Amino acid sequence: MAKLPLNKPNLAACPIARSIAVFGDAWSMLILRDAHMGLTRFDEFRTSLGIAPSVLTKRLATLVEEGLFEKRYYSEHPPREEYLLTPAGQEILPILFMLGDWSRRHKPYDDPSLMPAFIDSETGAEIEPIVIDKNTGIEIGKLAIKRKRKV
Repeated sequence: MAKLPLNKPNLAACPIARSIAVFGDAWSMLILRDAHMGLTRFDEFRTSLGIAPSVLTKRLATLVEEGLFEKRYYSEHPPREEYLLTPAGQEILPILFMLGDWSRRHKPYDDPSLMPAFIDSETGAEIEPIVIDKNTGIEIGKLAIKRKRKV
């Protein structure tokens, strides 16, 4: 995966560019999706995604290096590792939900009924994500925005 060059001042300080540099690859996002669904082992990710082992190895190494996963041995003979979400990895879930919601509205599958829905495990209700500004309580996207540089 080609890393986004953060050596340009307009990119280096941009939080969106810095995030994309970490997980802006489709495979990485799908690995994170699967980890949130409970997958932890290399073979589970490979089977779920149909991804080449060499690509999966590189993506997992990057996600560990960037602090989204931590590795833990679950077998010594033969040595086997599993990948567990760190707090930083857990905080990606709302972003994944918002990406999925955007796709449902703007890039639906030919048969939308085949698109998976995510349900609250306690209530059984379908999750309908929104992003709220913590300071105003107003839904992001309903506010006018402008950019301010922090000094």
